[in-house]
Amino acid sequence: MTQAIKFYQTGTFTVGNRLLQPEQRSVQSSIERNNSLNSGHRACQGCGEALGARYAVDAAMRATQGQLIAANATGCLEVFSTPYPETSWQLPWIHSLFGNAAAVGTGIAAALKVKARKAGLAESAVRVIAQGGDGGTTDIGFGCLSGMFERNDDVLYICYDNEAYMNTGVQRSSATPPAARTATTMAVGPNPGAEFGQGKNLPRIAMAHEIPYVATATVADLHDLEAKVEKAMSVHGARYLHILVPCPLGWGAASSDTIKLARLARETGIFPVFEAEHGEVTRVTEIRHRVAVEEYLKPQKRFAHLFAGPGRPDLIAQIQADADRNIRRFHLLAPERSQ
Repeated sequence: MTQAIKFYQTGTFTVGNRLLQPEQRSVQSSIERNNSLNSGHRACQGCGEALGARYAVDAAMRATQGQLIAANATGCLEVFSTPYPETSWQLPWIHSLFGNAAAVGTGIAAALKVKARKAGLAESAVRVIAQGGDGGTTDIGFGCLSGMFERNDDVLYICYDNEAYMNTGVQRSSATPPAARTATTMAVGPNPGAEFGQGKNLPRIAMAHEIPYVATATVADLHDLEAKVEKAMSVHGARYLHILVPCPLGWGAASSDTIKLARLARETGIFPVFEAEHGEVTRVTEIRHRVAVEEYLKPQKRFAHLFAGPGRPDLIAQIQADADRNIRRFHLLAPERSQ
């Protein structure tokens, strides 16, 4: 297990009435950080994607001793970090189209491989990551990503999942959860919000390709996120990391609730946190304090219609059933907790 802290963070460097050791603290200001995504970007207050990207790319930089190139799809992360002619990126960074970040990453890796061969080396010391949001990953870039997996190209693809097309006005993506209100799935009619039975589970699809490494993570556990990036960078071949990054604007949540919502997504079973190698689950983060899905849904205005007036207990029950299925599928409860 990578998580040594057994109590919830209180917002300070104390947990469970004890002072954390320096190496256990998650801090953004440190002379040891690469600051790959530097200050000055235009992300919204409380943006989970900015936090997730900073920690993920910094971890990849540490794992490669700074020998890293990033390909970045169009989307929120690209827009708020590179308002022309400025940039917040402190590493070689290439902006791709909305749907071809995986293909661009593959091309960079191939070029590096050729350069290494010409220099008489077995492989290049420079590694590659490709990254994008759920729209550019689960929808527009799905074909390129599947091709990258099928060829087992030496690229780590990171999806920052905020569950909709946030940059263009909060439209539904194939990662939008059922019953969620978006600009294209209005909360009207007998089945308000996004339809049940639609969408894609990209981590499971990646596992079906039997690539060397697949993992999920959230911004609620940054040490776990960093450890998974570092592990992914120790492996060659196609790798996929899917990070849940709550969006205060698109979710209709308080900017101070980003970490809380990411944690509740895991503790309800809505977002399973696990690792898999060559198609087999190798480790899961067990649920420590199982909670009902209502606790996760209520703070988000995109689900407000489920609680207004008489409410929609039928739809909430369906969401709970989906969470319960995740818990069974990934064995997220310890045996003594599931009895």
